[in-house]
Amino acid sequence: MQSQTGLLTAPTVDASSTTKAPTFSSYGQPTNAYDEAFKEDRQPRPHWQDVLASVEKLGPEGRIASERRVQRILREDGATYNLSSDPLSPSVWELDLIPNIITSTDWSVIETGLKQRSALFDLIYKDLYGPQELLKSGTIPAEIIFGHPDFLRQCHNLTTPGQHDLLMHAVDLVRDKNGLFQVIGDRTQVPNGAGYALENRAVISRVFPILFRNNQVQRISSFFHAFKGMLSKLTSGWTDTPRIVVLTPGAYSSSYFEQAYQANYMGFPLVQGSDLTVRNGAVWMKSLNGLARVDVILRRVEDARCDQAELRADSMLGVPGLLEVARAGNVVIANPLGSGLLESPVLLKYLPAISQFLTGQQLALPSVPTWWAGDPMDLEYITNHINQLIIKPIARRADKKSIYGHTLDEKQCQETIEKIKKAPHLYVAQSYIPGAMSPIFDNGQLQAAPTMLRGFTMSDQDGYSVMPGGLSRVSQCDDDMIVSNLSKSKSKDTWVLSTQPLSNKVASNDQAILHDEAVQTNLPSRVVENLFWMGRYAERAEISMRLLRTLFKQMNGIDPLPIESRRLLLEMASRQTGCLPGFTKADDEMITNPDKELISIIIDNKRPGSVKANLHAMLNCGEQVKEMLSADTRIIINELRDHIHELDRAYTNGLPSAPEESLDSLVTSLLALSGLNHESMLRGLDWTFQEIGRRTERAIQTATLLRAALTKSLPEPEQQQILESVLLSVEALISFRRRYRNRSRVAYGLDLLMIDGTNPRSLIYQVDQLRKYIQELPRNDVPAAGLSPENRLVIKSLTDIQLADLEVIAAVDRTTNTRTELESLMTQLLEQLEQFTVLISDKYFDHTEGPQPLSMANWETSL
Repeated sequence: MQSQTGLLTAPTVDASSTTKAPTFSSYGQPTNAYDEAFKEDRQPRPHWQDVLASVEKLGPEGRIASERRVQRILREDGATYNLSSDPLSPSVWELDLIPNIITSTDWSVIETGLKQRSALFDLIYKDLYGPQELLKSGTIPAEIIFGHPDFLRQCHNLTTPGQHDLLMHAVDLVRDKNGLFQVIGDRTQVPNGAGYALENRAVISRVFPILFRNNQVQRISSFFHAFKGMLSKLTSGWTDTPRIVVLTPGAYSSSYFEQAYQANYMGFPLVQGSDLTVRNGAVWMKSLNGLARVDVILRRVEDARCDQAELRADSMLGVPGLLEVARAGNVVIANPLGSGLLESPVLLKYLPAISQFLTGQQLALPSVPTWWAGDPMDLEYITNHINQLIIKPIARRADKKSIYGHTLDEKQCQETIEKIKKAPHLYVAQSYIPGAMSPIFDNGQLQAAPTMLRGFTMSDQDGYSVMPGGLSRVSQCDDDMIVSNLSKSKSKDTWVLSTQPLSNKVASNDQAILHDEAVQTNLPSRVVENLFWMGRYAERAEISMRLLRTLFKQMNGIDPLPIESRRLLLEMASRQTGCLPGFTKADDEMITNPDKELISIIIDNKRPGSVKANLHAMLNCGEQVKEMLSADTRIIINELRDHIHELDRAYTNGLPSAPEESLDSLVTSLLALSGLNHESMLRGLDWTFQEIGRRTERAIQTATLLRAALTKSLPEPEQQQILESVLLSVEALISFRRRYRNRSRVAYGLDLLMIDGTNPRSLIYQVDQLRKYIQELPRNDVPAAGLSPENRLVIKSLTDIQLADLEVIAAVDRTTNTRTELESLMTQLLEQLEQFTVLISDKYFDHTEGPQPLSMANWETSL
């Protein structure tokens, strides 16, 4: 975002004006910058009048309410950017209430210039990785290309089927003070932002539906439908039903939401490098049904990290051998590898000459004036005018920031000049152009902020198509810097107004295939593994919290809790959560004053098995498969995050007076999540694996609970208290009392908790459900007829439960004063269930280690 100190002055009002306009007293008048919304007489420009009047009509409270609604929708959609390593506190995407409005006349200029520019960059890519006539003719100095770290020699003669190699292109534009658009940068290897533009449109059109329709805003959804169709046609030479995947760096990529959102919108699987493999000259996706060939990869991974075999050996994000397959023409990569070279700002200096050489045309959209320090004359200019320029490295890197000359003092200027002179070929300088000012809402007030527009193009049969809109961003910083990435900025929906009535026709894919097996069942193994563990962690957290609630109720009850019962209940909490040794080796002092350990069991995120650690792990698994989650599921997950933060606050000053109440909302949210999955999720393999994880964990937790609570024999009053505590923690106490009246025998409790098939929390119910689910799993690697190992384990566990003599296992061994048969049976069931999870994991989940380099090469780009 380009901005400039002193751009705003106090607004003026023309008393002689007869046109009634909205009054925004807080909106300053820009100086030395173009104002998108207001003319010099401070009257709204005609195409802004309707929007500004509608926003003014809302009033302060209405605008704040609308802003909150925008943020709520974004949060419910899971729209995040720069997700931290803590899934409890993701950064919600920032979207301003007021759109950026562009007239059809201005858009015509932009559209023409973007089409020309994308076609030119496609020709540049073809030439630099082909005949290199631009270098031979001296149009571009050869050292710029061959010394550039993003020039990949391995991509020489790499081509893409169809007319163009560059399939998608993003261009950053700003208006100068005269209102003319200039290009300040290009994104070619991973042109992100289009998905956020789509989300912005979805949100703003919901908040202002009538205003959106009345302004005849051009729709952008057709751009994505056309893009999907274009990708599908690239493989017509070998298949009519291509498998297209979106390659993501993973859930902690800063723009992971966009990647998942676009993948869902276009119906493509979202995969990571570990989900793909190269076999027999092709790329394959490792799925539950075995290997499935991949025809097109829409990548969101940077060039050098895409192939560990030929590019960066230390990358954990790519697919070894990918480049070889691409050179052979057996997979299409969008955009092609090596296209990161086109993002270099040094090309902007030579772009007019390049255009003349390759097309004989002048640029319709000029680029910002650029100087290359490797040119002696340019270096002299940079040295003399450094306080008016922006210094940039020739290669975009996260750790190499731009230097803003106007922010430097004399000493810093000299230091920067010396730094440039040490390696001048690695730096460029660009003019500092203030971006056009547009209205935004900040703390309920209308303010002026510098705006940047990112436009998007895609390849088509006639050249390039332009998205009728884009991603507008305004700076949220006070440091007068250009914000060329998506962080430190607030986005805007971009409205391109149409002078013609809009068509309601929606593009369709002529190659749609109903019941396509690849779409229906071929999920990456990583996806189902995360769903499996999401189910397990959710169940683990729920059962732990249920037991802790019961413990708190018993400890804070009207009647005093006998010391033996108190000790056993506390030991049960440690064994159930796995937070050992905990209370299992506690002295009398710890049993009398258990608050510190109980607080740790609940909120210590770094303690494996704690409530918060389990919830944290569940949310992390959810982030890994964000594209698989429904809108309602995301709402519940956001509620869970809120409740976890409330839990932290509740325990700030120690154990609260009613600690069981602090867990109620979390248990309720987990129940809502379980119910939603059961009632709304399609019964595909994703649901099946999530249920297998949930049922397995519930069986393990129930067996653990029975062993911890009932193995030790207690006097009758204490035994009854413990048994009722167990029943209460699994919501079975009322059913038990109705069925057995006041006869609280252990055998009766085991009947309800072990072998009652009508109890959805009994052991036999869980294992029987597992028996049904594993019948639905793929059996593509069974070497012989007969039951699979996991099936045999489930049937054996089911038989062990059915054949159990409750009176025998409830009997107490007087020599040890324990129920040894019960302990033995529960231990056996636990071993079998754990072995079952190992078999499922080995058979269906991917545990391939990422490729490891034999030696780590640290090449100096300055050599």
